[in-house]
Order: sequence, then structure tokens, then C-alpha cells
Amino acid sequence: MFALADCNNFFASCERAFRPDLQGRPVIVLSNNDGCAIARSNEAKALGIRMGDPYFKIRHIVEKHNVAVFSGNMALYGDMSQRVRWVLEEFAPAIEVYSIDEAFLDLRGLKGIDFDSYAKAISARCRKMTTIPVSVGIAPTKTLAKVASKLCKQYPKLNGGCYMHRPQDIEKVLKKYPVEDVWGIGRRSVQKLHARYVRTAYDFISLPEEAVRKMMGVTGVRTWKELQGIPCIGFEDGFDARQSICVSRSFSTEIYDCGELREQIANFASAVAQKLRKQHSLTCEIAVFAYTNRFKEDLPQTHASFLVTFPTPTSEQREIVIAAASAVKEIFRKGYGYKKAGVIAARVTDMSDAVRSIFEDADASEKEHRITSALDAINRTYGDGTLKLAVQGSGKIRNTSEKQSPHYTTRWNEIPKVSIK
Repeated sequence: MFALADCNNFFASCERAFRPDLQGRPVIVLSNNDGCAIARSNEAKALGIRMGDPYFKIRHIVEKHNVAVFSGNMALYGDMSQRVRWVLEEFAPAIEVYSIDEAFLDLRGLKGIDFDSYAKAISARCRKMTTIPVSVGIAPTKTLAKVASKLCKQYPKLNGGCYMHRPQDIEKVLKKYPVEDVWGIGRRSVQKLHARYVRTAYDFISLPEEAVRKMMGVTGVRTWKELQGIPCIGFEDGFDARQSICVSRSFSTEIYDCGELREQIANFASAVAQKLRKQHSLTCEIAVFAYTNRFKEDLPQTHASFLVTFPTPTSEQREIVIAAASAVKEIFRKGYGYKKAGVIAARVTDMSDAVRSIFEDADASEKEHRITSALDAINRTYGDGTLKLAVQGSGKIRNTSEKQSPHYTTRWNEIPKVSIK
């Protein structure tokens, strides 16, 4: 058996965790620069606010219905996600993190368990320890577990847990389950299926295997079998390191000054280097890019990038930041207003697999490593950004986050204060 634990309206639920006054009130979370809605509570969805709606288009709904609006607070969401995972680890020998708000649990080694009660117990424990509502679906395959977890959201009487295993129950659910909601079936495949009058997941599994293979290839056949209770998608225990890492932002207003753009690029590069070290990886090259606002057609337009290759794979803070900052002079053009920029680490390898150059200065590399380790140690102790390179300036990334909530769990000076009268 497999389980999928899915945090309900995760970003909105994180905001409510430290604001009990928001219970029952519509809540939305906005994207970078407060551009559009990326998370909505059930109350906000009922008002007709859709995922991706630009904020300026829904402002009248927000004001009319007293909707609570928050800028994205990824530090808070990431920490709350980790807390949920800690709870999930109590219930399964292995978990696979699928996204910031979803994780699969491998229950194949557990015997003699009432899985329906088990699913509800996992959900209740997560709610008690983190206040985050979590829907837990348990089924013979990962795809069916996804379906079961969604049922929990649709039917509150399930109390956050659903065990779906009897063939007759699976058939009944799939006959009503839209094919476009099936995990693993993309938009292009949905169009092909609709053309053949396939509307539900049951219609999909009723197709001949060869027809599925012709339309959707091996991946489609795998999903087709999973919906029939045949496990075809493996379980990936542990952390899957990314092969490339990108940190980029859109700026609240255009940047015309080379020094200011360099400062922003340096901060992006710093974040890339930290992500590399966190997953114990090294990069062989970074790409630095910046471009203007394509929506302002009356202004000069440019899209520039510059590739920096390192002689030896690295994750050292100074080396990556200095290289990225130096690349700015290659892409900056005076008179152009840059709206977005970023840094991409490519050709990422595991530290244990890296091939060192025979011309590498071992003493210099060791010295650089000690400097980076000291930076990391200080920032872990006193807070991220306490110590940074001068080229990073203030260390702040320029964007608009006027409605951001406090970093309740990651900054000492923003811990909630309680007063007793």
C-alpha cells in the first residue's frame, strides 16, 4: 500500500497557523511582487477567485468580502513543510517528498493494520502537531492514492483519511473522476482523450492498452495500469538532487543602474550557492541573465545572458558570487530598464562524483572552503544573511512584498508575542 499526504490549501493554511482570527475568513496568497493569486482558502475559492488571477483584477472582490491578503512567505512555508514531514516520518519506514505540500508514504512493509483508521490517524496527528489540515489517501498504487487524497477534500465526513482498495469502490470513484484530474495525464493528452469521448478515469481504463500506448506512450500505459491497481511507479526514498538550480526574480520597478543590477545578481548567486551546498552538489558553470519588460513595448527591449565556466566544479560562496557579479558588465546595457534577472547553475554533479583538475591549487581551494564553512556557520547561528559579501549590498532582493506575514518560525525577532491580561 501507498499513502499520499496532501496539505490542504497549504500556503493559506500556513498563514492561518499563527492567526486563529483567520479561521472561516477567505485568505489568498500572492506571487512574487504581489502579482497574482497562487493560493486560496476554500472560502476564497467560493468567491470565484481562481488560481493565477492578477491581484488588480480581483481587488474589488477582496475589498467587498474582507479577504485576507498575504505576500508569499517561502521561508515560513518551507519550515512548516518540514514540520509536517517530521510527523509523517513517524508513520512510515520511508517517505518520498513530491512537492512542498505533498509526500508519498511507503506502507508496503506494514502488516495487520486498519489502513482506514491509519489514514485518519496520520491526518489527525499532523493537525495536532502543526495545525495544517492534511488529506491522506491510501491505496494499492501511488496514482490511486492521489485520487483517494482528493476525496478527503471533497468529503469532510472522511475526517482527513480515505482507504480505497476494494475493486467495486475504485470503479465507483473512477466513474465520476474527471480524466483531466488524473495524476500523470497532461493537457495535450486530455485533448486527445476528449476527442475520443473519454471524460472520466473509468473511460480511460476502459480503453485498449494499445490505444493508450499509441496516444500517450509508455507513460500513459503506466498511468492506465496504476488506475487498475497495478503498481508501476517506483518509490524514490530519500532526497533527489536537482540537476540544475535557478534563482530569479521580477523586480517591482525597472533597474537602470549597473551597480544595482550587480547587487541583485550577487544575491541570486549567493542563494544558488547555498542551494548547491544544501544538496551536497557542485556546479561546473553558471548562466547569468537579465531582460527588460516585454509588456512595455514603448521602451527599448533586450534579453541578454552570459555563461561562466569554472575550471573545477564548485559550490564555494565567494567563487560563485564574484563570477556572477563580474558577468553583469557583459550583459548590462546603459539606457535599458531591467525587469527580471537570475542565475542558473548548470551541469550540477554530486560532490562525491566530481572530477578535480590536476592543475587545481589545493591550498587555495581548502582556504576557500574554510571561508565558506565559516560563513555558513555564522549564518546558521545568527540568522540567514547576517554575514554576506560586500557586493551583495543590503542582501535584500528587490521586489514588492508589502503584505508579507512575519517569519514566525525562522527569525528570533519575529517569534509571536503573547500577552496575558
